[in-house]
Amino acid sequence: MALKRAVIFLGPPGAGKGTQAKQIAQSYGLPHLSTGDMFRDAISRGTELGNMVKPIMERGDLVPDDLVMKMVEERLSRPDCAQGFVFDGFPRTLAQASVLDGILKSRGFPKPLVIDFVVSEDKLMRRVSGRRTCSIGGEIYNIYDAPSKIEGICDVDGGKLVQRPDDRPEVVKERLAAYERQTKPLTDYYRAQGLLEAIDAGAGVQEVNRAVRQALNGARRS
Repeated sequence: MALKRAVIFLGPPGAGKGTQAKQIAQSYGLPHLSTGDMFRDAISRGTELGNMVKPIMERGDLVPDDLVMKMVEERLSRPDCAQGFVFDGFPRTLAQASVLDGILKSRGFPKPLVIDFVVSEDKLMRRVSGRRTCSIGGEIYNIYDAPSKIEGICDVDGGKLVQRPDDRPEVVKERLAAYERQTKPLTDYYRAQGLLEAIDAGAGVQEVNRAVRQALNGARRS
C-alpha cells in the first residue's frame, strides 16, 4: 500500500536525516528529495542557480526562500512524486512551510507527516565536522565514528575523501545557529497542527530507522 503522503524530516545538520531519508525512500519506493543535494548538483554543473547559491552555502547561510521554492515546486510536478515523497531537511523556514502547504493542497495530498530528529549539539559537531565524502562515488565516512580502512581513501572505489566546505567546524557552528534562528520554529508550527513526531536521533542508525518506520506505519494506517 502506497504512503501517498509527503514525509518531512526535520533536524539540525548532522542529525542523520540524510541517511534515514535515503533508506526510507528506497523501502517505500518514494523519491528522496534533498534541497542540499539539488543545490550541490547545480553548483557542480555550473548552472545559473548553482552559481547564485555557491557563495551562500559556503558561508553556511540558508539559501533564500524564493530560490528554494522555485526548485521544489518544479521537482514536485514530476510524475515520480505522485505517490508521495520524502523531504530531507526541507522546509527550513516558516515561509517555506506555508508555501509548501499550498503546493501539497493543490496536488491533492493530505497534511504531511513530520519527523523531528532530536540530538545534542556535542554529538552534532562530532558527526558533521568529522564527515568525509568520496570525491568519486559520494560514499560518506566519519573520521571519528566510521573511518575508511585507509585514511583519506574510499573503501569502495579508491576515491579521495574530502570535507565539504559547509562541514568545516566554523561553518558548522553557523549552520547550527542558523537552524536555531530560522528552522527550529517549524517544530512548533507542525506540533500545533498535530503533525509532529519527535524521535531520539542520538541513538544508533538501526534504532532510529525502527522509530521512523513505526511513525510512518502508524500514519499509513490512520
